[in-house]
Amino acid sequence: MSLRRIVLRDFVIVPALDLELDQGFNVLTGETGAGKSILIDALQLALGARSDSGVVREGAPRCEVAAEFDTPASLKPWLDEQGFQADDALLLRRTVDTEGRSRGWINGSAATMAQLKILADHLVDIHGQHAWQSLTRADAVRGLLDAYAGVDTSTAAALWGAWRQARKALESATERQNTLQQESDRLSWQIGELDKLQPRAGEWEELNAQHSRMANAQGLQDAARSAAAALDDDEGSAAALIHRALGLLQGQAHLEPMFNGPIEALQAALAQVEDSVRSLHHYERDTDLDPSGLEALDQRLSQWLSLARRYRRPPEELAELLEGWKKELEGVGQAMDLDALKAAERGAWKSFDTELARLGKQRQQAAPKLSKAVTAAMQTLGMQGGRFEVALQKLDEPQAHGWEQVEFLVAGHAGVAARPVGKVASGGELSRIALAISVVTSQLGQAPTLIFDEVDSGIGGAVAHTVGQLLRQLGRDRQVLAVTHLPQVAACGDHHLLVSKRLSGTTTHSTVSAITDEVRVAELARMLGGNDRSEVSLAHARELLAA
Repeated sequence: MSLRRIVLRDFVIVPALDLELDQGFNVLTGETGAGKSILIDALQLALGARSDSGVVREGAPRCEVAAEFDTPASLKPWLDEQGFQADDALLLRRTVDTEGRSRGWINGSAATMAQLKILADHLVDIHGQHAWQSLTRADAVRGLLDAYAGVDTSTAAALWGAWRQARKALESATERQNTLQQESDRLSWQIGELDKLQPRAGEWEELNAQHSRMANAQGLQDAARSAAAALDDDEGSAAALIHRALGLLQGQAHLEPMFNGPIEALQAALAQVEDSVRSLHHYERDTDLDPSGLEALDQRLSQWLSLARRYRRPPEELAELLEGWKKELEGVGQAMDLDALKAAERGAWKSFDTELARLGKQRQQAAPKLSKAVTAAMQTLGMQGGRFEVALQKLDEPQAHGWEQVEFLVAGHAGVAARPVGKVASGGELSRIALAISVVTSQLGQAPTLIFDEVDSGIGGAVAHTVGQLLRQLGRDRQVLAVTHLPQVAACGDHHLLVSKRLSGTTTHSTVSAITDEVRVAELARMLGGNDRSEVSLAHARELLAA
């Protein structure tokens, strides 16, 4: 499983590229400024890295990057869950236009940048040329150890947040006990006042509608009585006229069948009229003209308005206000219960402390193993007798990641005490230590493709050859792609890719092509600093390949 192919269109200085990659150790070389890292940048873009309009080749409307991988079996359930097609091939595609707008696809379906980033951890492990800089940063050092140990701090971070919140609530409540009592008294009195009214949600609108009906009850009764009379009671009422029409049509229906339709319609209309008349008579009988009922309703409306003015709220919000005060009083009561808050804080701390103990045990077990592995790798990188140590120091107060502060110590020679890596190691030594850590940690990862972007900076000679052998060894198990400027490393590659640039008019274009045989010999001779046509440099290049 590996990166099969990468396709670029109008990316930086590459107008078009369609490159197939092989298994094993692939080296990428080229002159300074040819764009050796462009492939790495393009691959990171396909895997969800941040983008901007600067990646679009000048004069083009947009750039496009596509990367095709073998699909790891571990990713197929995730692809199915996210709604993407889970084939043997996994195609990632990304476009960026001149406005910086970006779009992504997974197997032809639109994808978010977050989804592309999730895939990145399963597909590629990239070690950059400035990896040594992280050796002096506490968070990065801890991250390296945790990655080696398989430590996941997400649970600890969540428990840390819960403990901090519980501790803050306890401290705040302790400081505010007197204020909380006053707040409780105020809320209790206000709730008592509103409880006398017992407002319900929507009741204000109901009261106003009811008041309008009762205030106009006599007029409503008169309207119902008159309407009922117009429909049925009078000689010229609607019911009487419908009856008359029905009689005329029914008397002749045996002669004209088309009368049956109007007869049915009139019968239905008569039924509706009779129903309406019954409803109007019922309304007329049941309408309450009792003045005392209207007076009681006026009093309740007056109470609503009085309380609304007192608390400066619209009347329709009183019910919601009462519920809000009750919840607030409940919260104040909880804050006043120091025993409960203390118990909550102790419980949160116990859960957090248990998780911290588990993380600490994992780190303590992994630290000597990482120290031993990196020390062994240093011996082959020109630091014979050197020693690497992972030191764990307990913090005064635990953080979201645990109790431990992690520090890398190094002794450059035998018999020398180990000291913090940033204080005793030179730039070249830092690069070699970073490379040793990269090699050690990459052997533990699950990503099928490893990329080393000029991690061999600051070394040369026999050490460079050793680095090449290490990378070639890694290539036996997984696909390795290394950008290098060292001929000793390049000569160890199973496959050699050459990045070259050419000037077309006023525009610079960059291309990548696989090289073999004499073309590869000539490139190694160039990297050695000799003349490509010199028999001496060519012979030296052939010796490197033979070795």
